[in-house]
Amino acid sequence: MDYNELTKAFGALFAIMNPFVNLPIFLALTASFTVAQQRTLAVKIVIIAAVMCGVILVLGQQIISFFGITVDQFRIAGGAVLAHIAWTMLNGGNIASHHGTGEEKQQQEDLTSLAFYPITFPIIVGPGTIATLIIYAGNTQGREGLLALAGIVGVILLMLFVVLYFAAFFGKALSDTMRVVMTRLMGMILLAIAVEMIVEGIKAVLPGLA
Repeated sequence: MDYNELTKAFGALFAIMNPFVNLPIFLALTASFTVAQQRTLAVKIVIIAAVMCGVILVLGQQIISFFGITVDQFRIAGGAVLAHIAWTMLNGGNIASHHGTGEEKQQQEDLTSLAFYPITFPIIVGPGTIATLIIYAGNTQGREGLLALAGIVGVILLMLFVVLYFAAFFGKALSDTMRVVMTRLMGMILLAIAVEMIVEGIKAVLPGLA
């Protein structure tokens, strides 16, 4: 994987996992938490996200192949889910696949449970992140390329940790208006990524339409 591909990988993953864009969601879900609880949750989130990303990088191709799914088919499905989430966020609504159902929210007092769902999955390591990791991992050549991609993920996760760990500080600097703007911006970015994923997937699955 050359420098240009690594740059594209960083841009794509940062757009999806953007810690500053995900901060308003984290603050909303932990509004009743103490600073200590928020920081404990931040640590758990980054650890779980790192494990999930590591598994996807190493075994992603094998997992989807086991179910008879190609990367392009997975790209279309992931793009559709991402588009649904993005569209809801653009309209200021909540969605069960993004924030959890009513019954699931009642179980979110457990920090470990909340760290996994819905913050790590599907907000941070969701369909878009998974598809992007699988696609770029498939384009790597040898162990060096995979390690370079893992390094990119590590940098983004480090940024995520800093922002979430000091969420109380960053939260004070964000007004309600700024949070709304960031949420809408996140929705637009995710929708653009979703459209690209779907289009590229359809072109590969149905080459006659290209």
